[in-house]
Amino acid sequence: MKVAIHQPHYLPWLGYLAKWAAADLFIFLDTVQYEKNGWQNRNRIKTAAGAQWLTVPVHARLGTPLGAVTIDTAQPWARRHLRAIALAYGRTAGWRRWGEALAALYARPWTRLVPLAVATARWLADALGIRTPARLASELGVDAPDPTERLVALCRAVGATTYLAGRDGVRYLDPARFAAAGIAVQVQRYECPRYPQVHGEFVPGLSALDVVLTHGDDALRILRSGDAWTPLPG
Repeated sequence: MKVAIHQPHYLPWLGYLAKWAAADLFIFLDTVQYEKNGWQNRNRIKTAAGAQWLTVPVHARLGTPLGAVTIDTAQPWARRHLRAIALAYGRTAGWRRWGEALAALYARPWTRLVPLAVATARWLADALGIRTPARLASELGVDAPDPTERLVALCRAVGATTYLAGRDGVRYLDPARFAAAGIAVQVQRYECPRYPQVHGEFVPGLSALDVVLTHGDDALRILRSGDAWTPLPG
């Protein structure tokens, strides 16, 4: 069984969801610390003025457990994000199809970052047609402070035989520990595919919301066209 493990990201990009689609089980790693200026609470969409950040305001300090990060509900961030998305993609067929569902997602009373980030990722996966089930790491009873041991323990907890590692995350792994546990490691070498976008020249690395709203039923094929995996020697 192939398992992918990744921190929750807000409106994640194509490579994140391509890893999810390639797995038999996806695990949200919600047991790590909050990363300032990372992807846990922000992502980008394409507007007439270029790429625009959508950032969820949070209450968090360095070292705050991700599960403890709360959203600054005093700021009307949800209304602003939905309006920005509507302005950017309001003329697309995808907005006509998914606009009401997105409005309902943003209308929910979000107070913590993890549930929001997980919900946006699940929404995108569903819109793309990704049927791989997902679970939270916090539900699996794994308590291992070492990063590699944590991943190995999560893989063992769900009966994984192959771990799908990200291009960046693999740099911090100890392959020998996976080999000792009998777990193969495949490394993602995802290349962001080029596809027609609204508002001028192509911008890579956007939220997958961009391809969902602009390409509809063809979005998953476009997303998977960037797939590439290589085995990691033990």
